[in-house]
Formats: sequence, structure tokens, C-alpha cells
Amino acid sequence: MNLTQLNHVAVHVEDVERSCAFYERVLKLKPIPRPAFKFPGAWYRLGVDQELHIIGGRTEQTTSSNHGNHYALMTDDMDRCEAELQNLGVEYLPRRTRPDGAYQIYISDPDGHFIEICTAPESARGEQH
Repeated sequence: MNLTQLNHVAVHVEDVERSCAFYERVLKLKPIPRPAFKFPGAWYRLGVDQELHIIGGRTEQTTSSNHGNHYALMTDDMDRCEAELQNLGVEYLPRRTRPDGAYQIYISDPDGHFIEICTAPESARGEQH
């Protein structure tokens, strides 16, 4: 087996339009073409080659936490990211520093899916203290 990269992350949502508004307004994700499936959804570009797939029709409550089911998106400017979230009125868990020096914050989408926003580890950022 030769697995080469992560292709996409899929999240099951109750209301596709509400989720699309969140992902476009808060995370600034750009929609990409989606095949004509027989169920509602939307696709977004994540980084260079990865995608986020929104799948509609969820009826159960989401059971997610920042330590369990979540996915992580990387930023190169955590201060700016936090400022933008504050300006949009988006609640997030306070910044944490991992043992390797990477910064992390967590937000949740309208369905309660946790999303980590992180920086590279301190050694990769080249910061000096």
C-alpha cells in the first residue's frame, strides 16, 4: 500500500447553507466544484491539495471535543488569526502552547465540530526567546 497524502476531511452537518456561511465567512475557505451527488453538500479547498467536504443531512447531535474528534488547520500568524476571530465575534478556546512550542486554539463550527488552528512548532518557526 502506497498512501501519499491526505485527500479530504468530511464533516456531516445539519444545515449545508449555515455551514457554508461559517466556513466561508470565518475560515475564508474557497468553494470548489463538487460532483452532482444525490445528497446535499459543498466542497472547499484546504491548503494546496486537500479538501473539506460538507455533507448535509445530519440529524444526530455532534459529539466532538478538542482532544478527540477534530481536524487542524495551520496558520503562520496566530495573533492575526485570533484578532480576526475576535472581530467576527467567534468564540474560541484560549491559546495553548504545545510542548514543542506550537500554538493552538480551538473553535467549533455551527454543528459543534471542533477545529484546531495551530502554528508550526517553535523550531520550525525560527522564533527566538
